[in-house]
Parts: sequence; structure tokens; C-alpha cells
Amino acid sequence: MKKVLAFVLAMGMAVSLTACGGSNGNGATGNEATGNVNESTENSQEEASSSNDEGKEEEVKDSDITIGVSIWGTSDSLGSSCKAMLDAAADTLGVTLIYDEQEHVSEQVVAGVENLCAAGVDGIVICNSADSEMASVIKTCDEYGVYVSQFFRVISDEEIAAQALASSYYVGCTHEAEVDNGYNLGKILIEEKGARHIGWTAWRVGDTTSLARQEGYQKAVEEWNNENPDDQVELYPLADDKYTSEEARAAVEGLIDTYPEMDAIIVVGGGGMALDGTLAAIDGRGKTGDYYVVSTDFTATLGEQLANNELAAMSGGHYADPLFSFMMVYNTIKGNYTRSESSYYEVMFPYLYVASTDDYAAYEKYFVDELPYNEEEIKAMADGSFEELQKTAATLSINDVTERHGK
Repeated sequence: MKKVLAFVLAMGMAVSLTACGGSNGNGATGNEATGNVNESTENSQEEASSSNDEGKEEEVKDSDITIGVSIWGTSDSLGSSCKAMLDAAADTLGVTLIYDEQEHVSEQVVAGVENLCAAGVDGIVICNSADSEMASVIKTCDEYGVYVSQFFRVISDEEIAAQALASSYYVGCTHEAEVDNGYNLGKILIEEKGARHIGWTAWRVGDTTSLARQEGYQKAVEEWNNENPDDQVELYPLADDKYTSEEARAAVEGLIDTYPEMDAIIVVGGGGMALDGTLAAIDGRGKTGDYYVVSTDFTATLGEQLANNELAAMSGGHYADPLFSFMMVYNTIKGNYTRSESSYYEVMFPYLYVASTDDYAAYEKYFVDELPYNEEEIKAMADGSFEELQKTAATLSINDVTERHGK
């Protein structure tokens, strides 16, 4: 639709974008332009919106579709896996992707979406940091006529959710049951590992995913303490807003110094920089193996970390989540999906849990050595209904992939 416009504008930005094609397995780059889209262009909102509306009146070719990806980054374990999955989908369908890496900084999230829209994208999939950002994101997408869906996120703020529902361009979201995630990891930590003195850190203040996980962890602790009055679990005050490796390392060093009896550490924010900093702090004090460490978002070396007792358990395997938000936007652009005025599309994506090297070996075979969805299955998603898409997401598991790929 606006592919030529997208490339012309993107190449003129201060942060250069590189167009790529082709695929090389899990590291596939797809048809994409990559980089940070952090500076405004001179293209008018009216021109972009008009071009988008004109394209919707005729059959849309896959090769004319450009979708922006607003993501915290693509170099960490989860981010790189998300990119591999999205690139595989773009390669399969012949769609162009433009990546904006916003580091979960609110100002960068909002500005990045504005610039993606000005660059002429037809749709955006976004992992925002806080609900408040979505108010601006939806407004911008409405102004430009750009479809948008969230991944790893759901709007909890009632006013912003109402704004999303009223929007003609907010498509929907894919997210996980994060309260259950924290609760399940908390139960593993307390019941299976025997942790009783727990420190914890979290990422950006106000992040809805982080808050939901915190609720789940607290639920697991409270439930245990209510049922076991003579064997209580102590959950120390939360060290919040620890997003970077340096911030997390300093926070965990503080926990180690303050609570000598601590036997476990929860990294609420996930298996990226915050976990790296946590493990560095523990290693730096010569205490690897002294703490049960749990987190979310599988790392690239998870098998080794479980074997070396650096980690006690993790949830993850959900890097295909953005694929389903991508499919929502893609199918809406193509005219295959028409969102109801009374609700938007919502996909609940399952977590996988590993707490041993045996658990990880099965995961590695079907989620690390290959992607959980191949070209044929991606094409089926593109041709199917939303209800079929929901079902595909809900049934994802190691057993599911084993049966589908027959190895």
C-alpha cells in the first residue's frame, strides 16, 4: 500500500534503516527495515491517512504491506526470539517490517509510534511499557489511519480501554495470564524449592505486566502463609524500577547485604537485562547456587543455568506472542478481519514452565533449534478466521509442536 513511501521516508531519517530480504532459520531477518525510528519526518498526517484509506478500497497485495514493530529491543534473548518469529512471518507472506527499539521508555514509545506512522506504515504491533502510553498511541494511529495491536500487553486502565474500543484502528492485543504466571512460579519457589526468605526486584514502575506478576507472587506467599502458620514465608520489600543490568545488579547487591538469611530472589521483570544484572551480582559475591532464582523469559543459556544452579525455575517460551498480534493487524489490513464495535480482538497466550534440565531439553528441541510455527502453518494463520487464530495460540505447548512437526 504505502511501501514506497515508507522506504523513502525511512531512508531520510537520522537513524538509518536497512532493507533486508531472505531467511536463514531462527536468525531470519525477513523483509524489513531495522533501527530506531526516533526523529520526525515532514510527511503530513493527512497524506499518510489518505494513502492508507485509498489502499483499503482495493485488494491489498502482501508485497504492498508495511508493518511497524515497536519493541523494547531485539538484542536480548526474548527480543531476538520475537524478531526471529516475526521475520519468519514477514518472509513467508512477503510483508515489510520496520523495527523501532524504544527501550520501554515512555517518551521513546510515543515518539517512535509517531514516526512509524509518518513513515507510512499500514499497521503497528507494539509492546508498550505502561497503559498511559497507549492513549497517545491510539490517538496517533487514529489520526494517521494506521491499525495497531499490542503484544505481551493488555490495557487495564478503564478510560484508555474505552478509548481503544471507540477507535476504528485499535485492533486488539495478545497477552499472557500474568497473575497466574507469578502465582505458578511462586508456588514452584515455595513448595518445590523450599524458599522461605525471598527478595525481589521489578522493572519500570506502573508496567501492567509487572504489576500483574507481582500480584501473583504475593498471592502464592499469602496462600502458603495462611495454610502454614508454623512455616512462614517472608517476602522482603520490593526493589522497584530496576530495568537495566546495572540497576538490577546494584539492587540485588543491596538485598544480599541487607538480608543475610535470604535464600531466594525473584526477578519480576524478566530474563533480559534485569536478570543479567541479578546473576552478575550473585556471581560477583561468590554466591552462585546459594539462592533460588526465578524469573520469566527464557534465556539463550537456560539449560546451562539450570544445570549450574544459577536459576531454579523460569516461565517463558512465549516469544511467538507477537506473531498473533501481527496476524491481527495483517488480516485487518487485508480486509479479512472486521472488528466488532463492542469489543476488540484478544488472544490469551500460554506460558511454558521449566524447573529442571530435563524440562529444558524438551523445550530446546522444539522452540530453540527451530521455530514453533513453519511456513505452512503461518500461511494457514493468514488465511484462517480469528477464532482459529485464538485456538492456535491457546493450544501451543511442547506436545503440540511435537505432534505438528512429527519429530
